[in-house]
Amino acid sequence: QVQLVESGGGLVQAGGSLRLSCAASGRIFSINAMGWYRQAPGKQRELVATITRNYATQYAESEKGRFTISRDNAKNTIYLQMSSLKPEDTAVYYCNADSATMTSWITYRDIWGQGTLVTVSS
Repeated sequence: QVQLVESGGGLVQAGGSLRLSCAASGRIFSINAMGWYRQAPGKQRELVATITRNYATQYAESEKGRFTISRDNAKNTIYLQMSSLKPEDTAVYYCNADSATMTSWITYRDIWGQGTLVTVSS
């Protein structure tokens, strides 16, 4: 089976930066699109950014210019570089994989990590 493990969350002051990582583990052959989502207290989970296997990216409008998603296919890892953080960026950030094909040729779809908390203080 495939697992996604996020890291890099923490407490940061407004205007600061953080880099999140999401590593996929398991006997993975390939992973399709991956992305970051976030859920603030009392709110629904929302898209932050996505990246395809061929490195095409998509961002939520409010994150354009502040966040950068990247990917290392050899490591089955994606990153989210966040800068100019605002208190409203406070949320649990979740990693998602659209689908992952294992060496056994089993494909898992819509895979989620456990999340990492980002807190931005004013």
